[in-house]
Amino acid sequence: MNSINVDWERLRQIIIEKSYREGTFTLTSGKTSDFYIDCKQTTLSAEGAYLCGKLLYERMAQDSSIGAVGGMTLGADPIVTAVSIVSFLKGSPIPAFIIRKEPKGHGTGSWIEGKSNIEPGTRVALVEDVVTTGGTLIKAIERTHEEGYKVGMVLTLVDRQEGGAETLEKAGHKLISIFTKEDIKRG
Repeated sequence: MNSINVDWERLRQIIIEKSYREGTFTLTSGKTSDFYIDCKQTTLSAEGAYLCGKLLYERMAQDSSIGAVGGMTLGADPIVTAVSIVSFLKGSPIPAFIIRKEPKGHGTGSWIEGKSNIEPGTRVALVEDVVTTGGTLIKAIERTHEEGYKVGMVLTLVDRQEGGAETLEKAGHKLISIFTKEDIKRG
């Protein structure tokens, strides 16, 4: 078994242990679900953060035109940091940026933190912890474009397979997922 498969399986186990819950939950999308995946419990653990960063970086590194990694606060915050740190350790530093839910109320009024590390027009990768309908990523794509960057890749740790990939495809973006709900639910 190669290291990617070992890392994938280990991260899957961490997500199942720390982030997967069964019950009745209301999701960000407003939908009700019989399971919940709170990936922050994984991405804020040392091993989970490292493995998320490593697996996402390895996917991103397949496109040499990607010059930064970002995502919508709060779910993407630890992920973009982990990817950026792994990229530095691999000798190909990629800066991270965070997209605010509301524009900064003072100073520059910017939607994005970390812009001073990224040239205008840069092709970027956007990441999300869990995708359900794709709504958060659509907002992130719009705000990224408004700030002058080009979205070249869209990735998630877990695709709940509830329409998000199709929503993104209609908007011209392919969703790349590390895991699907079946990977996690089959535990």
